[in-house]
Amino acid sequence: MIPFSILDLAPIAEGSDASQSFRNTLNLAQHGEQWGYQRYWLAEHHGMPGIASAATAVLIGHVAAGTSRIRVGAGGIMLPNHSPLVIAEQFGTLESLFPGRIDLGLGRAPGSDQATARALRRNLDSDADEFPQDVVELIDYFSAEPRQSVRAIPGTGLQVPVWILGSSLFGAQLAASLGLPYAFASHFAPSQMMQAIAIYRERFQASAQLQKPHVMLGFNVFAADTDKEAHYLASSAQQAFINLRSGRPKRLPPPVDNFLDQIHPGEKALLDQILSCSAIGSPESVTEAMQAFIHRTGADELMITSQIFDHAARLRSYEITASIKLQRQ
Repeated sequence: MIPFSILDLAPIAEGSDASQSFRNTLNLAQHGEQWGYQRYWLAEHHGMPGIASAATAVLIGHVAAGTSRIRVGAGGIMLPNHSPLVIAEQFGTLESLFPGRIDLGLGRAPGSDQATARALRRNLDSDADEFPQDVVELIDYFSAEPRQSVRAIPGTGLQVPVWILGSSLFGAQLAASLGLPYAFASHFAPSQMMQAIAIYRERFQASAQLQKPHVMLGFNVFAADTDKEAHYLASSAQQAFINLRSGRPKRLPPPVDNFLDQIHPGEKALLDQILSCSAIGSPESVTEAMQAFIHRTGADELMITSQIFDHAARLRSYEITASIKLQRQ
């Protein structure tokens, strides 16, 4: 069976706040654990009115403390924003608190605009071009005998699993060369997905962490008891993507009836492209769409994201998804 995991952007809905978002996050993680999800990942974003997971490591600790079995991690930490040593210490601390349950996914995007990136780093002399070297440095901090004179304490010897995240061919090449598992952001940037998967699998070199390639793909699911309800619920995420691409990010808006009939063709084409890796509908419709996606990609794991305004409806979407059993054909 194909394992499913959860990507939570810790959405802040209109009329709500970060405190409620964090309560919803923990509640979803606890339900996800009961329903058999493999991992629960949170993503680093900054300056986004509708996303509450900026202090990603802190929120991972909150979720891990409130669960007992599900793996909890970052999907991901945007490494150019940080010193590799600081991230090694943070995730070494998490691994020490919750042994065998922590994942560290790494991305090279800033997770913000340039002004926010400058505020995070104070200067932009260290850029994404140094990402491969920073990844190698970070992995070394977790080794039993680091080559560097500085030690991550806690961190040294803890072997925290590292993933490479990406939405382009760069990440696929890096993950393959380092022998790391690869997560592709097909839930919002699917255009190079098939080429990235092929490059990663063709060029993969076994490592101490991983003996054969492992591909996890982001996938949007908006599941409900009927197709009509699911399309209604999906309109919140559709509005949010249009707002973001238009340069006016906001809190997650409430759903709108017949939303796709109210937007102009350019916006609809944008959504068709961004959300091409999605399943919207009843359990039957979602199962069919997800099976077709697995057949097309051969994914080893799916990272499910479900940006739904109402928390109860979001839980129901993940519950329906958890009941679906898929196999590679």
